[in-house]
Parts: sequence; structure tokens; C-alpha cells
Amino acid sequence: MESPRYKRVVLKLSGEALREPGSGDNISPQIVQQIADQIVEVKALGIELAIVIGGGNIWRGLAASHRGMNRTTADYMGMLATVINGLALMSALEDRGISVRVQTAIEMHNVAEPFILRRAIRHLELGHIVIFVAGTGNPFFSTDTTAALRANEIGANIILKATKVDGIYDSDPFKNPNAVRFEQITYSEALARRLQVMDSTAFSLCMDNRMPIIVFDMNKPDNIRRALAGESVGTLVIDKSDNA
Repeated sequence: MESPRYKRVVLKLSGEALREPGSGDNISPQIVQQIADQIVEVKALGIELAIVIGGGNIWRGLAASHRGMNRTTADYMGMLATVINGLALMSALEDRGISVRVQTAIEMHNVAEPFILRRAIRHLELGHIVIFVAGTGNPFFSTDTTAALRANEIGANIILKATKVDGIYDSDPFKNPNAVRFEQITYSEALARRLQVMDSTAFSLCMDNRMPIIVFDMNKPDNIRRALAGESVGTLVIDKSDNA
């Protein structure tokens, strides 16, 4: 069995990753199962894995606020959507014999554990997958920020940001067929080029703490395992001083 390059990893999944394109379903059981299969394969490498999941397939707080809803209320609704997604992924993983703990930033004792840092770290050390839901528990913060925050809190080695594109480009690849993909880029270069790797709060948190990020295409089977094995998958964002 190949050795993983990283010991402790945060996988950031968007809520949209759970929705089948063109389907009216907010959560596709088939896609959740496919994601769970990839995660099982990765867990077999022996890494400590935490997952942060979004809720955009069910509710987007920012979008709702643009349509007249109070932003704070809309964001709390979005946090609850991430709980639904986290429970769906937990169920699929447990069906595959994987031990999972869901920790929520908004206490709801009948549904999930409250987020307690030391408990989360202990779960990881014991081999459980930890799914962080309800964002940071605060409005005005995205789940990208949650991923950056939790990764730094638990001492993760890297953030894997799953997207619908195979990395970071110098322009939108859906609009520009000549867009160029970066295999590796520094935080400062990404900022100078105004590349939307994460929202500004999340990106600043990663940059300030030198937390590397891999942006990759979740829809390609085996990409998570390949990234963790150190293969060239997607785009690696690192500090200039770490640039090999």
C-alpha cells in the first residue's frame, strides 16, 4: 500500500457536490455514495481525515440576502443546511463500516456533538472521520473560512478543496478555452492575479498560517487518493518559502 504524503487532512466539499447535475433533488443518494466510496479508499491509506461540508445545494445565505432576507437569518439557515449534508455523508460512510463523528458549531445534542477542539483531535487520533458542520457558528462567514479555521485548529497538514474544475486557472476556463491551469502557485501570486481560490477571509487565514491548499476536480475518480499520495493533481497553493 502506498504511503500518504500527509498525515492529517481537511477535505472541503461544497454542498453542490452532493447534487446531481440537472436533477431536481438537493441531495443525490447515488452521488453521496460515490463520494463515500472515494473517502473509504482514502481512509485506507491511514490518514486522519476531517471533512468540512457546505450547504449550497439546499440554501445559500448570501443569495437569499440579496433577495431581501435578513443576512444573519439567511446565514443561520445555510448553517443548518450543512448539518443535513453532513448527516447524509455520515450515513453513507457508516454503511461502509467507517467510524464517523459529526461535530456542529451550533449545539443540537440530539443530532451531533458540539464542536470541541480536543475531542475532535482525539477522534482523529482514534481513526474516526470527523465531519464539521454548521460552519463557524457565526453569520457572515463561509464554509471555506470554516475549512481554513478548522484546519489550523486541528493542526492539519493541508486542505483539499474539491471543486468542479481541475485546478486554478489564469481566467475562467468555462468562458476562455485558452485559459491556462497552474500546477503550483504561491499565495502572493494568487492575490496579485486576483484568482478566486477561496473567499478573502479563508485565503488570508491560510496564507498567514502557511496552510497549503490543493484545488482539484472532485468528479474525477481517484483524485483524492492521488493528491494525498503526492501526485500532481489540480493546483497546489503554497507559501513562497515552501516553493521547491
